[in-house]
Amino acid sequence: MSADTTRRIVLLRHAKAEWSQNSDHERPLADRGRLDASAAGRRLAGAGITPDLTLCSTATRTRETWKLFVSELAHRPRTVYEERLYEASLGELIALLNETSDEVHDLLVIGHNPGMHALADALAGEAEGDLLPRMNRAGFPTATLAVIEFNGSWKSVEHGAGRLVAYLPPHE
Repeated sequence: MSADTTRRIVLLRHAKAEWSQNSDHERPLADRGRLDASAAGRRLAGAGITPDLTLCSTATRTRETWKLFVSELAHRPRTVYEERLYEASLGELIALLNETSDEVHDLLVIGHNPGMHALADALAGEAEGDLLPRMNRAGFPTATLAVIEFNGSWKSVEHGAGRLVAYLPPHE
């Protein structure tokens, strides 16, 4: 793939989790979260986007979100459970994107807030229509998807490098 190849980053915040006595890392999905995770998978499938690779946080709620989400896709992409996604800073998230092989065209990242919202906001130098103000007004609720396109290598991903082309909260 050449340096001018258009690539997509799909960001998914995990679905709604239960509050429990368990550690934060081990919190499971709530009933609503299970429904929203499947619905988010259907939204991505309906948009015609099939990720080549998924990076998923190791937290219980992100792994459960992924299991329900992926069942709605036409095929299961290669999946890497990435410990560094849990509580990752914006800089750490961009560094993870920069490590992605250029063989990957569409990358799905399943993580947590505030990281997913911060990453979407930082990468979106441009946006279609009113997507960026809508995203920044609404925040990044659980089970929200954001799709960002950019040209070039994954090593070139940096602040403002992309265009926000979709913002799909679960109940809109």
